[in-house]
Amino acid sequence: MADLKERLLPPKPASAINLRDSSYRPSASGRQPFQGVDVPGLKKRGQGLRSWIRVDSSGNSQIIEVDKFTMMRRCDLPARDLRLLDPLFVYPSTILGREKAIVANLEQIRCIITADEVLLLNSLDSYVLQYVVELQRRLTTRGVGDVWQSEGAELNRRRSRNFDSVFGNTSPDYLPFEFRALEVALESACTFLDSQAAELEIEAYPLLDELTSKISTLKLERVRRLKSRLVALTRRVQKVRDEIEQLMDDDGDMAEMFLTEKKCRMESSFYGDQSLMGFRSNDGGTSISAPVSPVSSLPDSRKLEKSLSIARSRHESMKSTESATENIEELEMLLEAYFVVIDSTLNKLTSLKEYIDDTEDFINIQLDNVRNQLIQFELLLTTATFVVAIFGVVAGIFGMNFAIPLFDDAGAFKWVLLITGVTGVIIFCAFMRFFKYRRLMQL
Repeated sequence: MADLKERLLPPKPASAINLRDSSYRPSASGRQPFQGVDVPGLKKRGQGLRSWIRVDSSGNSQIIEVDKFTMMRRCDLPARDLRLLDPLFVYPSTILGREKAIVANLEQIRCIITADEVLLLNSLDSYVLQYVVELQRRLTTRGVGDVWQSEGAELNRRRSRNFDSVFGNTSPDYLPFEFRALEVALESACTFLDSQAAELEIEAYPLLDELTSKISTLKLERVRRLKSRLVALTRRVQKVRDEIEQLMDDDGDMAEMFLTEKKCRMESSFYGDQSLMGFRSNDGGTSISAPVSPVSSLPDSRKLEKSLSIARSRHESMKSTESATENIEELEMLLEAYFVVIDSTLNKLTSLKEYIDDTEDFINIQLDNVRNQLIQFELLLTTATFVVAIFGVVAGIFGMNFAIPLFDDAGAFKWVLLITGVTGVIIFCAFMRFFKYRRLMQL
């Protein structure tokens, strides 16, 4: 009975087999069910460790392995911002200012900039390595980042300006760490795009000049590919330019990007609260057991505390307003410098595109001219064919099988040829005059 049941009933699918049964054995092929499928990995997809290059404010670099959620908590960033840095996705150039970090996606440079460090996805790309080397060089040149980290913004700006006036240095050494890192990223992106534009110019202009002298299918195909590259590069350059221009037009976004100033304000407010708590703990002039009248005035310590709090808040608000205005101007000057560079690159690409369009127009004019010449030649041949057809008509008429007296005349054949030829020439000249009158042919 059991053998008959096994022969008649279909076999159980693999999903119906209890995997926890000790009597279960793998199939004859030796392959376990769900082999090669990492179910926990599917749940934690996107949470694996990734290698990052970390560069601190002192110029020291190291490679760390951090997962996505740890990076989100570390930099206080949402997941959509980290998605911009994922090399598996292709996103346009973006610069985002957040509460504790700046997310920069500028061509090959994809990094997170904080007040203390720069985090880049570890890549073997030469531009990423050049970015790290250049940032380390600028940070270790004069140690400006330490000055900003240890002292106030206004004092250090005065010191840096004094240094600039003494040594004649025109570089913005008074900029905080995040702006210096952003400057290197902008410089790297602008240099990369400008080099690609220069390579495109070197390849395009000789090819276009050759194409104007001699048109061929191979050259037209090369120009088509070159134009496709030009359109893609122009779109990328335009996106970087629009991103910089958008930041320059919005003071709120620029103020949000000043991370060092926000960090200093948070630390100063924290230390101020700590000192105020210490003052409260040291004040023991008021007795707890003494009766307090509701009509009586506040104690002297409470009055002093309130006046100090109001004065400190006013001073901090005025100081933060002045420093924010100056910092926005400094960042705007920095962005404006690279806006000019990227705008120059865009102008190069625009000029190249206009040159390609002019070349295409010139080629189309040449092709139209050749086409018109072919049409005129075809019209001339059609007219000549019509004239020759007259001889065929005359020959067909005289080739009929009938007898006329003209056949007995010996000189009649010459007169027929002469009259037919003169008639054909007159008809041909009439057609030519008509074509000239209608401007269908240049004679």
